[in-house]
Amino acid sequence: MTLTKRIIPCLDVKNGRVVKGLNFGSIKDAGDPVELAAKYSNEGADELVFLDITASDEQRETIKDLVRHVASVIDIPFTVGGGVKSLEDARNILLNGADKVGINTGAIKNPQIITELMELFGRQCVVVAIDAKRNYVLKEDVTVFSEDDKEFWFEVFIYGGKEGTGIDAIKWAKKVDCLGAGEILLTSIDRDGTKDGYDVLLTKSVVDSVSIPLIASGGCGKPNDMVDIFKKSNVDAALAASIFHYDTHGVEGVKTYLREKEIPVRL
Repeated sequence: MTLTKRIIPCLDVKNGRVVKGLNFGSIKDAGDPVELAAKYSNEGADELVFLDITASDEQRETIKDLVRHVASVIDIPFTVGGGVKSLEDARNILLNGADKVGINTGAIKNPQIITELMELFGRQCVVVAIDAKRNYVLKEDVTVFSEDDKEFWFEVFIYGGKEGTGIDAIKWAKKVDCLGAGEILLTSIDRDGTKDGYDVLLTKSVVDSVSIPLIASGGCGKPNDMVDIFKKSNVDAALAASIFHYDTHGVEGVKTYLREKEIPVRL
């Protein structure tokens, strides 16, 4: 039996509104999170991801009331991330209607929390988000790639892409897998908002190095970008924002297109 690929709209939320940026900057408004969530659920999205993108940077908790409102209008699996630093933060998110908890900065600061979350809530609840960007200044103990005669490695960034960690993305992915993550949400900062397609090199390198499901994110501008990432890597899901938020493409239309291109999806 062939496992179907998941199509996941993403709500990046700032000040209670859905926003979209370019390379994690240049933010512009994209609508009301509750309205968009209901729309995507009704259109046949497989899951929904809600990221409170400034929670870690602003040292505060995720907007729980908004999470609860979104959860009340959808009937699909719901992942929420942003500002998760403790088991209590995760518990609050789950109690307000999320099915899974996304953690990024909090996991870098305290990797052991991944195991603690897994032991308390179950592995299927723990999604580790990895935001990665090319770094052309080489150093020891990193996975080096070459493209257009330039050598580079993929560095993990935190605080909504504002701060580099010096950590190699491939090695960090392997570590979170070992620590108990149930899934990885991998975003290419280089491709974010560009609509130039997913970063196949980054995505394939990470998915081939771990045993858990991986969601590709960053760069989707058209349905064929999803076809591309599914055919060129073994990802389990493709996440997108721009093509859904601005009514360029509906979820149902995208999934119909994927089916025509022989990508197994649930219609």
